[in-house]
Amino acid sequence: MCVQLSFKINCQLNPDYHRWKLSLDGVVVEVGHTYEVSVINIPRPENPEIDDRITKQITIPGSLWDPHMTAGVTVDREYKKLSVVVGFEATEYSERYQVSIQSHGFHSAKNVSKEARKLLNVTFELGLWQLSQCEITLTIQPFFIRCKNNCRRHEKEINYCLDYPPRTFITKAAVGLLVVGCYLVYLLWRASHRDPVNTSSSDAKGQPEGFRVKDRRRVLLIHSLDHPLYKNIVLKLCAFLATKCGTEVVLDLLDSTRLGLLGRIQWLDWHRKQIERSSDKILILCSRGVQAKWRALCGDKSVFLREDARSPVGDMLSPALSLMVPHFIRSTSFEKYIVAYFDDVSSEEDVPSPFNITVRYKLMQQFEELFFRILDTEKHEPGRVNYIEGLSEDDYYRCPSGRALRDAIEAFHAFQLEHPHWFEDELLESSELEEEETYDDARTTTPNLVTYCVADSTKVISHVETEESGFTVNKTGLQISEEFQRCRSVELNPV
Repeated sequence: MCVQLSFKINCQLNPDYHRWKLSLDGVVVEVGHTYEVSVINIPRPENPEIDDRITKQITIPGSLWDPHMTAGVTVDREYKKLSVVVGFEATEYSERYQVSIQSHGFHSAKNVSKEARKLLNVTFELGLWQLSQCEITLTIQPFFIRCKNNCRRHEKEINYCLDYPPRTFITKAAVGLLVVGCYLVYLLWRASHRDPVNTSSSDAKGQPEGFRVKDRRRVLLIHSLDHPLYKNIVLKLCAFLATKCGTEVVLDLLDSTRLGLLGRIQWLDWHRKQIERSSDKILILCSRGVQAKWRALCGDKSVFLREDARSPVGDMLSPALSLMVPHFIRSTSFEKYIVAYFDDVSSEEDVPSPFNITVRYKLMQQFEELFFRILDTEKHEPGRVNYIEGLSEDDYYRCPSGRALRDAIEAFHAFQLEHPHWFEDELLESSELEEEETYDDARTTTPNLVTYCVADSTKVISHVETEESGFTVNKTGLQISEEFQRCRSVELNPV
């Protein structure tokens, strides 16, 4: 459910004469509960009589669909069979339903389609010997577009013994002893096969629980070529996402052949449409160059960076911003975009103004939260806190790809300290731009050696000599097994 809150703030600027920064993104709630959302001015007024808190209350409704479930029970005493007919009213926005019947030690489910019908009936036939108790639970699960497999289920309890003579005391005692015996055997088996690592971490109340990554996601990475050292950070981040996180990364630097065939706008628009039709994401990596190029699009002085002139694909950020910002501000596309920046080499001031309405992730401090966003999963859920091992700020560099990423960040950070005017030094005038292009054309007359690695069925191309690949998942969280893959050198000649 999407909730829109309207707050009235008299002053458009905060005490520092900057725009207010308010963000709230993806809160997990429970149906039937009331939540209070407050906006508080910081710093608080010195006068305690001034109330600067604006508060709204939101009640999350339950299911808006009532199936009016009915159940008919028929007992065949001669053949010891039971027939249960479950009837319910279909809803307008769900074409498929799963109806299940379960009792102690027994479960059966059937899928049914609406097919333009209003009333649906599902019949279950089973032997009485399959049931050890009189109580039966009937469940109807709809499949709506928004909640998919997690839609609220409707249940109904029935007692079939009301339609069937009760068993004798001896029969009940025998069945009861059999059930108790099976339960004791199950407890002994479970105790002997218990995972000591899993129980020590997740059984403690309030402790984070390991999250299991199921599907491989794809991310389109948008960035600016601010500096060769920053370009190295971007490549190392791609390697870390691919090898440590199992994420397929789409990057212009690694797809120059297709980009040259399609053109920049067509290449960007094709990937954007593919992502909007799927659960994949667009990651916008903000930096000094991103902010400068956005201001240039808004009418400021044009920006030409040295690395853009040297790159075979040129400036990809400016057409990406022109193409994606209009889609970003649409509510239907908002969740597809993730905004982040490296806190050690960039700042929040480098984020263009259209992206101030969303959460800005600091890397690598908030990388785990960013990865949960890629997976469309919340880190904080009611009653539990998820985690993925090896992605925190203190652990990500313990793997080879993470260590290379940390080294790249530290190298650029040290360079910035020694050269405080580094960004201005990377800006080119028109005459310098022509010289760089001439130099780049002359440089392409000699063969280029590019090292790449192929891991499994997914091709990961990089400008580094070694890459790691492969990841496995167990019950305690995301465990990574990284191995150095065999790399090759390919000679590329200009055509």
